[in-house]
Amino acid sequence: MHSQDLSITCFLMRDEQLLLRNTFRVPARAARYSEVRDVRALPELLERPQVRGMRVLALGDGSNLLLTKDFDGLVLHMANTGVQVLGSDGATTRVRAAAGEHWDDFVRWSLNQGYAGLENLILIPGTVGAAPIQNIGAYGAEIGEYVASVEAWDRSKQEFVQLDNAGCAFAYRDSIFKHEPERYIVTAVDLDLPHRHELKLDYAGVRQELEAMGVEKPGPAEVAQAVETLRRRKLPDPALIGNAGSFFKNPLLPEARAADLLSAHPGIPTYPAPAGLIKLSAAWLIETCGFKGVRDGDAGVSEKHSLVLVNYGHATGAQILALAERIRDAVATRFGISLETEPVIL
Repeated sequence: MHSQDLSITCFLMRDEQLLLRNTFRVPARAARYSEVRDVRALPELLERPQVRGMRVLALGDGSNLLLTKDFDGLVLHMANTGVQVLGSDGATTRVRAAAGEHWDDFVRWSLNQGYAGLENLILIPGTVGAAPIQNIGAYGAEIGEYVASVEAWDRSKQEFVQLDNAGCAFAYRDSIFKHEPERYIVTAVDLDLPHRHELKLDYAGVRQELEAMGVEKPGPAEVAQAVETLRRRKLPDPALIGNAGSFFKNPLLPEARAADLLSAHPGIPTYPAPAGLIKLSAAWLIETCGFKGVRDGDAGVSEKHSLVLVNYGHATGAQILALAERIRDAVATRFGISLETEPVIL
């Protein structure tokens, strides 16, 4: 790549407002900002004297981010798009999606092609590039189950790398990309999507919603419709009110510790978890502490779902974080559990 190739030049902007680049709709500015439509421009861009050595934040839709102050580095808005079918073995098709593709659009495309696997992950906001960073999940499914590899610009090696599934180190809402955010800039994701698979119906009301729809033998499309209905009913729309979806992870506790807690509080909902662990409902813990619907100025907890913190208009990121810390303190005091946040907090 040559820097004089204007077709893939990225323009640098100074002191850019990020209000419309995060779904919490909180004000913050970036010292430098660039929109990346062609990833071939990344090596040259990152070596420019104006930004060399700066902190870097790769940004999609900003749907898993809370900005509590201005960012004194370079924000890269990953806007590269494209979906490519790489091949099929008859049972599974490998698909490559660019980082800037909108996740929900990609899920709907995959369903229209007759592929399965992503139906439980419909309507999650954000981009494809952000999905493996958080190992996004919902209704019993995670993207890490279907990722074949992730392409990224490795700032340490100064080259594009392809990390296979094991190399991504996926865990519950976690990955290597989350632990080394300054090293990897995700540029594309390869997924192995089955043509048929065992549907996940036993999580958070999916089966009941299908029954209400009158569907006795669902396929991926019907499961997606049920999940979409549930999400729209339970979660506030970021297009209408600022939020980043679930703000806290469901806590994973050792079985013995969870058994003691469930003995004292038998109403706590539990979910499937890895062997030796029990996953508890963070929403139940927060609601039991009295925070559902609480509002402090324009920072609040959604009336629809106690896991979702919202911006009613003019809250700052610092005000939303202060409310989150109040919730964490209350849950820790009452239940002895330290809640972990889902969004990246800057």
